[in-house]
Amino acid sequence: MGNLSSLEWLHLTRNNFGGSIPPVLCHLSKLQVFYVGGNKLSGPIPTGVLNLSSLTNFDVGANQIRGSLPADIGFTLPNLRFFSIVMNLFEGQVPPSISNCTKLEILQLGMNKLSGRVPSLENMHELQMFTTFTNQLGHGKPEDLNFICSLTNAAKLKILAISHNSFGGVLPNCLGNLSTTLTIFDVSRNLLYGEIPKHIENLVNLQVLDMFENKFSGTIPSSLGNLTKLTVLILAWSNYHGQIPSTLSNCQFLNMLDLSSNNLSGILPMEVGKLIFLTALDISKNMLGGEIPNTLGDCVTLLSLRMGGNYFHGSIPQSMRSLRGIEEIDLSHNNFSGEIPQFLEVLHSLKVLDLSYNNFEGMLPHAGVFENASATSITGNAKLCGGLPKFQLPKCISNSSKSKKVHVLRLYAIVICGVLGIALVLAIVYLYWQKKPVQEPISSSIDVLCPNVSYRTLLKATDGFSSTNLVGVGSFGSVYRGVLENNGTIVAVKVLHLVGRSALESFTVECEAIVYDFMENGSLEQRLHQKAMPSYGNKPPKNVNFIQRINIAIDVASALDYLHHQCHIPIIHCDLKPSNVLLDAQMVAHVGDFGLAKFLIGSSLDTVANQMSSMGLRGTIGYAPPEYAMGCTVSREGDVYSYGILLLEMFTGLSPTNDKFRENFTLHSFVAAALPEQVLEITDHTLLRERESHFNANGPQHWLTESDVMFQECLVMVYNIGVTCSNEVPGSRMSISNVASQLQKIRQKLFALGLYEQDEYRG
Repeated sequence: MGNLSSLEWLHLTRNNFGGSIPPVLCHLSKLQVFYVGGNKLSGPIPTGVLNLSSLTNFDVGANQIRGSLPADIGFTLPNLRFFSIVMNLFEGQVPPSISNCTKLEILQLGMNKLSGRVPSLENMHELQMFTTFTNQLGHGKPEDLNFICSLTNAAKLKILAISHNSFGGVLPNCLGNLSTTLTIFDVSRNLLYGEIPKHIENLVNLQVLDMFENKFSGTIPSSLGNLTKLTVLILAWSNYHGQIPSTLSNCQFLNMLDLSSNNLSGILPMEVGKLIFLTALDISKNMLGGEIPNTLGDCVTLLSLRMGGNYFHGSIPQSMRSLRGIEEIDLSHNNFSGEIPQFLEVLHSLKVLDLSYNNFEGMLPHAGVFENASATSITGNAKLCGGLPKFQLPKCISNSSKSKKVHVLRLYAIVICGVLGIALVLAIVYLYWQKKPVQEPISSSIDVLCPNVSYRTLLKATDGFSSTNLVGVGSFGSVYRGVLENNGTIVAVKVLHLVGRSALESFTVECEAIVYDFMENGSLEQRLHQKAMPSYGNKPPKNVNFIQRINIAIDVASALDYLHHQCHIPIIHCDLKPSNVLLDAQMVAHVGDFGLAKFLIGSSLDTVANQMSSMGLRGTIGYAPPEYAMGCTVSREGDVYSYGILLLEMFTGLSPTNDKFRENFTLHSFVAAALPEQVLEITDHTLLRERESHFNANGPQHWLTESDVMFQECLVMVYNIGVTCSNEVPGSRMSISNVASQLQKIRQKLFALGLYEQDEYRG
């Protein structure tokens, strides 16, 4: 290739090339465009390549290239317009000479190991994008951000993303002098402190302002209301105090507003109703009070509302019935009171409702989200009653006759005295006959909840248990699809093979029921690995897309959270795996097959025969935590380990029992070793093709745009959750409630950044 002396374009993006960049390329004296991003190249960049003064576009992003940037790069590449080394292993400092690349428009240095200070960039008048996110830049000192003032000369600057570094100090006042073309300003996860400069209001075209997880203080300036084109405003996890400025209502295009985990006080301004495009509002973990303003019901596009951990009081306003698309409401840990409104039942999109630790009273609604105890949290409301039996609330007492009872109380007093005497005699007789305890089997509430179905009905529903209706065969039985004649309900009928002790135990463990809701979309295993399904004509089903996988992961985490933390007696599933995650017609995930489940109680953990359907078994190979193999008792952490493996499988497309995993090389170690540099290489290729279809990227900047990098950041976050959950040390694993919370934040970030549309949520 070194002999192609007239070559001007070399475009090898997204192939499978390995090895190092050959030094012979330095002979291509006329080379202008060098694109080798998205490969598996390693080693350093040959010095001669970066001496090709003809180069205008240079892209080695998403590889494994090491080394440092040459000190004279600004002198050897005077014609450079596009320079990207994103997602590699570069170390050392950003050379000061880079400021001499006066024609540079795009400078992407993100996701490396660069350190030290960022030099002055005052000569880069054409610069449009500068990203250094996820490095080790800065020293936590005030002078770390001096380079921002040098960017005031970049009149075309649109994107400035310097998150996930160690930049310290305060935001300089010159921030307000940056180009008015700036649309994205991201300084999240640094060591910045002080107040937000008032002059930030000059950045009138700003669309994304992300200052998440710093040490900012002071009040939120009302001047932010002048940034009327904002779509994302994230000021969470800092030390802001004072009130939420009502002027934020001027930012009518806001899609995401996150002010959580601060020290904000006062009320939620009634002007919030003007934010008609808002999809996510998070003001949790502050010191806010007052009542929910009625105007909140005007935010009709709202998907997520988080107000937990404050001092709000009063009742839930009726105006919130207008939030038809709401998917998550968290009002926990406040002082709300009154009855839980019935309209919450008809918010059909509502998937998560947390009303815990308030002062709600009265009857708990029955329908909608209240049918799913794993999605509804009401703990800490002592005056609630009724609801479905799974909530274990006391029965409600009617108030209709209370006044009459008061009037006749004295009349009844005499009668009651006589009755008590008779009752005492009867009690003595009763105790006499009950002296010898009688062993009776424990009845299940399933007898009350689920009516018996005759064999003849099931025979007709399944067409005589026809093989055409056979959905699957398990260890203890076969499952058939059926349609009940009386109401047309589609059910799954499990016929147990009652041979041997284990089968009888399984029958008892699984609630002595053989008729279940039919899961139209089969199991997650069938979807992930394209296994044939009867409901698809014995053909492989359509694969689950990225946002569906995120949502399924949240569903499963929420289900485990319910089993672990919200049941009266915690339940350990013991056998979480893709085949036990079932998908209904709306692609909502249900955790099933409790054949190995155990109650986590303090005594008699040896009564396995009554709690497990398979003696000695504790999960499935590949998914069972390592401590179970050493004889440890089952635990919540064991389920979390299985969940972590499940999550990694969902996004890599690889089963933990894949042939490539042997001895000490596991799915966990495979993913852990690849992060973060090789996140695309380990991801299921169907997800990458899906992502490409969103923007039909065939050009030279493939996978290197800002939205692509954000997508990859979300992938890394998902994998990090999976790796942490599947840690070999039980105490180092995440809690499942934290997992659900983190995944919900990732989902909201994907929506807020416009990487996915809302109609792709379930698909």
